[in-house]
Amino acid sequence: MIDTFFWPTGNGKKITIMLEECGLDYRLIPINIGKGDQHTPEFLKISPNNKMPAIIDHDTGGEPLVIFESGAILTYLAEKTGRFLPADVVGRMRVMQWLFWQVGGLGPMCGQAHFYLHYASEKVPQAMERFQKEVARLYGVLDRELATNEFIAGEYSIADMAAWPWIFRYDWQGQDLDDFPNIKRWFDQVGARPGVQRGAAAGAELADMSRQMSEEDKALLFGLGGKQA
Repeated sequence: MIDTFFWPTGNGKKITIMLEECGLDYRLIPINIGKGDQHTPEFLKISPNNKMPAIIDHDTGGEPLVIFESGAILTYLAEKTGRFLPADVVGRMRVMQWLFWQVGGLGPMCGQAHFYLHYASEKVPQAMERFQKEVARLYGVLDRELATNEFIAGEYSIADMAAWPWIFRYDWQGQDLDDFPNIKRWFDQVGARPGVQRGAAAGAELADMSRQMSEEDKALLFGLGGKQA
């Protein structure tokens, strides 16, 4: 059994998709990031960066293993199961570079677009334009790669699982998939996988809670207004 500390965001859904694709038993433990659950002392012992997702794998043959950071979790689960990450050096590095691209680029830039386009209490046109255009640039990078590959790194892998939940919110990022035909083809193909559908639907009952955010909730989530609890 794998305890999965989760909220229904792009980063959270990366992990539930991987768990479903691998057929692993897991238990969702909600971390309501709009109510400050990520800042509790108990959770900080699991994820010192006060971010979800995180996991505790109790099926290690020894002590339970605690892992935070979505890219590290995906890599661990791939190595644990021997799936969705090539064993050869060339194939592995091809996947890992695109995983790092998502973790270091696509995810953060999409997150900034979400904030400035939808959550910010004050509209900042320069920031809105900056992050919408940067997301478009990253979409262009991915679209060019998918012009010659069925999946991001050749075969279906954790790189696809990392990127897909963020592309899922393309409308929130001010993007139109018709402008990126290769992404659109890939997005529909990945989204048709039963494991992706189950993983994306995990914790669906929590989604309404995510939409009901006060200004205080936003301050907790986005680190506004001084020291966090």
